[in-house]
Amino acid sequence: MSDPIRVGISSCLLGNPVRYNGGHQRDPYITDTLGKFFEYVPVCPEVECGLPVPRETMRLVGDSESPRLMTSQSGIDHTDRMLNWARRKVKELEGENLLAFICKSKSPSSGMERVKVYTDATNPRKIGVGLFARELQRHFPLLPMEEEGRLHDPNLRENFIERIFVYRRWRELQGQRQNRGGLVAFHTAHKLQIMAHSVKHYRDMGKLVANPGSRPLPELFAEYEKMLMEALALKATVKKNCNVLQHMVGYFKKVLSPGEKQELLELIERYRGEYLPLIVPITLLNHYVRKYQVGYLAGQSYLEPHPQELKLRNHA
Repeated sequence: MSDPIRVGISSCLLGNPVRYNGGHQRDPYITDTLGKFFEYVPVCPEVECGLPVPRETMRLVGDSESPRLMTSQSGIDHTDRMLNWARRKVKELEGENLLAFICKSKSPSSGMERVKVYTDATNPRKIGVGLFARELQRHFPLLPMEEEGRLHDPNLRENFIERIFVYRRWRELQGQRQNRGGLVAFHTAHKLQIMAHSVKHYRDMGKLVANPGSRPLPELFAEYEKMLMEALALKATVKKNCNVLQHMVGYFKKVLSPGEKQELLELIERYRGEYLPLIVPITLLNHYVRKYQVGYLAGQSYLEPHPQELKLRNHA
């Protein structure tokens, strides 16, 4: 995987002084940790649509489904300016080969959820979506997106980054000559990872790959991609992971000694009780995969879905 992982991002999160007061909201985790793996494409809706720095603060006003973007004190309506720019911008971003987007939380332009909407003069409700964020979601419905604040939750962070690395592998498959063999190989390698998010999707996707019928290849790939990203958007839980771990134990039933099997099962149960992080039973499973040369499991993305340096499975 030599191509960079290009991620769109609200420009202020990189430390660029584009906020209303001339400041920024640099996020060290995004710049210093994820920045080692991602190549960022910065976007500032307010500046790029023609507003100055500094500028008057803005807020969403009216109906939460189609709010107006108004300046807070003078009441100037910038809705049309922002929407016209946003519609041009998302088309421009098609050429950036983005694999994800990190949005600025609470922003009336970039917030993905719970943005304040002033349905009356004094009592805002956290029910809105930023104007640019809404256009971004409409135009790229399968693109992994997240807000910077939510990336400080270990489970949400892992889910987001996991989706990015799967999406990257999927895009690489799409860049090759499309054929059913490539799709079968991709699905085979990601079976357990999909199972950890949704057993239903795991079963439905297996049926789709095994019995594609007369679907043209572009239609088959598009349907699979939609199911793949929908499945991964569902959170992997301790219960779901334990189901996958127990499933993997079955591949060792003829080779593990009684002591090895007992140790592995004990680690899984301690993970189930949230006394250990997921990385502990995964590390032992990886050891047994190499020791006993279990080819099917060696090819499973679930065992290493993202760089170990990110330590995403190290939290209990």
